Amino acid sequence: MKHFLVSITFAFAFLLTATGQSNAVDLSGKWDFQIDRKDAGVKEQWFKKSLDDHINLPGSMPEKLKGDEVTARTQWTGSLYDSSYYFNPYMEKYRIEGQIKLPFFLTPDKHYVGVAWYQKKVVVPANWKGERVILFLERPHIETTVWVNQQEIGMQNSLCVPHVYDLTSAVTPGKSCQITIRIDNRIKEINVGPDSHSITDQTQGNWNGIVGRMELQSTPKAFFEDIQVYPDLAGQKATVRMNIRSAAATKGEITLAATSFNTDTQHKVSPVRQTIRIQPGDNPVEIELPMGKDFLTWDEFDPALYRLTATLNSGKQSESKQLQFGMREFKIEGKWFYVNGRQTMLRGTVENCDFPLTGYAPMDVAAWERVFRICRSFGLNHMRFHSFCPPEAAFIAADLVGFYLQPEGPSWPNHGPRLGNGQPIDKYLMDETIALTKAYGNYASYCMLACGNEPSGRWVAWVSKFVDYWKATDPRRVYTGASVGNSWQWQPRNEFHVKAGARGLNWTGASPESMSDYRARIDTVKQPYVSHETGQWCVFPNFNEIRKYTGVNKAKNFEIFRDILNDNDMSSLSHDFMMASGKLQALCYKHEIEKTLRTPDYAGFQLLALNDYSGQGTALVGLIDVFFEEKGYINAAEFHRFCSPTVPLARIPKFVYTNAETFHADIEVSHFGKAPLAGAKTTYTIKDKYGKVYAHGTVGTKNVPIGNLCPLGSVDMNLAGINTPVKLNLEVRIEGCDAINDWDFWVYPSKVDLVEKDVYTTDTLDQKALSVLKDGGKVLITAAGKISYGKEVVQYFTPVFWNTSWFKMRPPHTTGIFLNEYHPLFREFPTEYHSNLQWWELLNKAQVMQFTDFPAGFQPTVQSIDTWFISRKIGMLFEANVLNGKLMMTSMDITSQPDKRVVARQLHKAILDYMNADNFRPATTVTPEQIQTLFTKVAGDVKSYTKDSPDELKPKIN
Repeated sequence: MKHFLVSITFAFAFLLTATGQSNAVDLSGKWDFQIDRKDAGVKEQWFKKSLDDHINLPGSMPEKLKGDEVTARTQWTGSLYDSSYYFNPYMEKYRIEGQIKLPFFLTPDKHYVGVAWYQKKVVVPANWKGERVILFLERPHIETTVWVNQQEIGMQNSLCVPHVYDLTSAVTPGKSCQITIRIDNRIKEINVGPDSHSITDQTQGNWNGIVGRMELQSTPKAFFEDIQVYPDLAGQKATVRMNIRSAAATKGEITLAATSFNTDTQHKVSPVRQTIRIQPGDNPVEIELPMGKDFLTWDEFDPALYRLTATLNSGKQSESKQLQFGMREFKIEGKWFYVNGRQTMLRGTVENCDFPLTGYAPMDVAAWERVFRICRSFGLNHMRFHSFCPPEAAFIAADLVGFYLQPEGPSWPNHGPRLGNGQPIDKYLMDETIALTKAYGNYASYCMLACGNEPSGRWVAWVSKFVDYWKATDPRRVYTGASVGNSWQWQPRNEFHVKAGARGLNWTGASPESMSDYRARIDTVKQPYVSHETGQWCVFPNFNEIRKYTGVNKAKNFEIFRDILNDNDMSSLSHDFMMASGKLQALCYKHEIEKTLRTPDYAGFQLLALNDYSGQGTALVGLIDVFFEEKGYINAAEFHRFCSPTVPLARIPKFVYTNAETFHADIEVSHFGKAPLAGAKTTYTIKDKYGKVYAHGTVGTKNVPIGNLCPLGSVDMNLAGINTPVKLNLEVRIEGCDAINDWDFWVYPSKVDLVEKDVYTTDTLDQKALSVLKDGGKVLITAAGKISYGKEVVQYFTPVFWNTSWFKMRPPHTTGIFLNEYHPLFREFPTEYHSNLQWWELLNKAQVMQFTDFPAGFQPTVQSIDTWFISRKIGMLFEANVLNGKLMMTSMDITSQPDKRVVARQLHKAILDYMNADNFRPATTVTPEQIQTLFTKVAGDVKSYTKDSPDELKPKIN
């Protein structure tokens, strides 16, 4: 009995050793460290010496507060289109050392571009004898060179995949070794482009360091060098292609087993085995894995995944590798994408590698799952990665969530490098996309690939070869050459296009409607067309966000913009400006997305972006902030109404009516859900803001197929009997699902009496106006087209595009209006505190007045929100005490074509009625001279320096 117990104990101990043995040694923790500013370390053989500093890894130098203080002379990786920061006298206080604040992107705590050395001693496990030993660095930045025990192992440069070094010949199991890593993040012969999101200070920053997993790993001498799984849904199988690499000839047996792991329905695949003869070097092997007729598929609705276990037994050694894959087919038929045979529309956002707390993309699955689930809550199903490839954690998370990804090569080959001109970028970009596909190609979420963003050079021929190579090499996804703007050439070999041109709103030249679409822009395109960087509508900064920047990058740009607002006597309005401009931004996104959904054969859109973009002048284009958190003016449920798998649409010819008209809307649906809708009943309700129902009914009942432009019926409402101005809301709902959408429209009386009484109306501050004011009377100045001080500000109804810094003060310069909706003036003019569609005829291309010379504390009644780089106090309607009288003045056209411009007419009536009422009591007093400056003073255009880089200008800084 005693011998039996000893045998069991021995066997159990052996089992623990055999199955519990780790094939990885974690290298995270304390490393010796030294900055090599003069790049002398190789010549001076620093791999032989002890380094004089320490750093904790994984991490970046900025994250560990290593490097240089930021100064006005810091050499940035990224184009600076507006270098006025270096000369503008206002910015002088932000150029003082120790008080540096940058306006064009976030300000890092530390900055360093150059060489740094990292060193650590580690013991190689004794039980790794006879095995292959490798060094695994998940994401270094950018170029690594490795020495082990003073022996140089090699150099690698990749922005997309781990750097992996074979150390077998340089280490002895059971003994310690010294690992020295030289990292160089300078842009040298391989230049991916200074604005590439893989390296630029406009986004994550060009950091030096290593993030993610850092390990010594061991494998048998015969090991899986690569495993790729190719699903075949029609054949009910997966083809597994492997490469086994070996140092010597041997016999081997491969076992493949797969089990679903993330669904309620469990599916286990019967294992398959194959005996092989392994030769020295590479041994390609292909094995079919029958999945059975009950296999589970992966898509956005049911993201079922399998875990494949591949085991290689060779002699006395064994290796098991696990990877996840999905039975997924992503194909193109005609002008549409099909996922597992189901027609699919891409609703995407661009991820720009903006992660301010760390300055690099998250390396953990949980962080990426959070991002994708937030995007899903906003109705999206797709993400493009702008000129960078995320780490493996992003693919794992997207697989779990059911999210379609388009990684890109890590390059924006522009502003310096050129693609197709024989520069190193040509080979590097091809090598990088091959490497990232080898590393991440099994993930079901990896559905699309582009080489990068907006190239220059002889790039069309290059990307044509790129697409041809990938079409012939890997059928698991679809390929486009490069994601490009409207002015870039067409790429004839593309399987699909990501291109601008079919986007935007035409509200500058025509009043808002929901009839038009983009078909004229894409009718001649034969491949699926996905919009490039849709939206880019700006919102005023949220200064409450500043406290969130607790990591390596600080929102000093926001602090500058806050100072500018404060200096212009508007410090209390920052939140109001953010909310009001945000409401206009959300309105523009709604109408642009719906216009896309109304377009026949429009395969998808990519927003730039759902969240804010911190660089390129500070591009606050996000409906949520850079941290993927809501700002307060729209939430996910509201956005989901017009951006989701199933979206009711209304074709409405206009949004402003009189009570002599009939409201009409044709209702249709864009439906790209899991299945067709059988017998779907569509209902509508028209009500006011208090919930009073003016009309309701059934639009129709019908089967809804997958696709867009499915007509459901129409809505008609006679507006007679609505005798006072009112904003109404049409809500359309498809019963039995969560599809619901709504649109505001306005009804005004067809006949309006404009009663002036004792109000003197003029278009300038003439002598009669002064006389009336001296006598204590009332004056209305309708000064549309006559303003001088303010004409330098160009206002459209739509907000700033991207930002006025990066685009050199390209109009428009404003981001909507802000007003007090409770002001008694608006009792007869229904409005919110922000721009809405009824304001279009009053705001679009209207002059603004600049109130810099007005008394402190003065605020206009209708205030235009200026670009945050200047924050001039501007507006279009104000009231004031002047001399002994009271004045109201507007630069909006409230008088012309009153029979056609019913909104202007109604505002004119509201102004007159207010001025004739007892509550016309202006709070501020201004002088006639201050009024006169609006007609005479000239501010001049804002000077914006436009050189790509201010380097040659910097010596002029004192």
